[in-house]
Amino acid sequence: MTYAPLIGVAVVVAGFAWKRNPVLVVVLAGIASGLAAGKAPGELLAMLGKGFVANRSLMLFAVTFPVIGVLERAGLRERARAWIAGFARLTLARLLIVYLAARQIVSALGLTHIAGQPQTVRPLLAPMSEATAARANGALSAGERDRVRALAAATDNIGLFFGEDIFLAFGAVLLIKGFYDTQGLAIDPTRISRWAIPTALAAFVIHAARIAWFARRRRDRSGGGPC
Repeated sequence: MTYAPLIGVAVVVAGFAWKRNPVLVVVLAGIASGLAAGKAPGELLAMLGKGFVANRSLMLFAVTFPVIGVLERAGLRERARAWIAGFARLTLARLLIVYLAARQIVSALGLTHIAGQPQTVRPLLAPMSEATAARANGALSAGERDRVRALAAATDNIGLFFGEDIFLAFGAVLLIKGFYDTQGLAIDPTRISRWAIPTALAAFVIHAARIAWFARRRRDRSGGGPC
């Protein structure tokens, strides 16, 4: 066994430590590992092309990031804050709980890419959450702003993670079925999907309670209005 191909790990660590372009760092790490493993340049290019075709759904992110960057530069986050300020009865807890429910429902239908961290949370949900929290209970400190942003990101993650398990054609459901098949146990995927519903409901209740608790704590500290 040779450990030479592990040089790619060193390239990744060095590239991220120097804050270089992540895509460039990963590609260079793959090339370095391939060359260290004795692969010919043509063979490396063929492997990269095959990987690109097999994961072409990642092109969604390659297109999303520049578009979101342009929109943010044009003032998307500021417009989101201004727009949400017009909803006088909307609070931080209501905003995030409604988003959590919507994220779980659309994920359960297989529409996992309709929202997400880069295209929804950063440009829209996070600034909206900051605006509602500040309007109800005063200006946010730097630490509070970070916690509100983290809560918004966690809300998206939890809604996606526990919602997508309900979707019958989701990879995890098929993986579970495949495992049981290898053990000689024939299980209908609809049963696996159906039993993910109680877990999703429990996750919704628990995280909704966490959101309400966070908003209430901030209200109690600031002595402001509804949470």
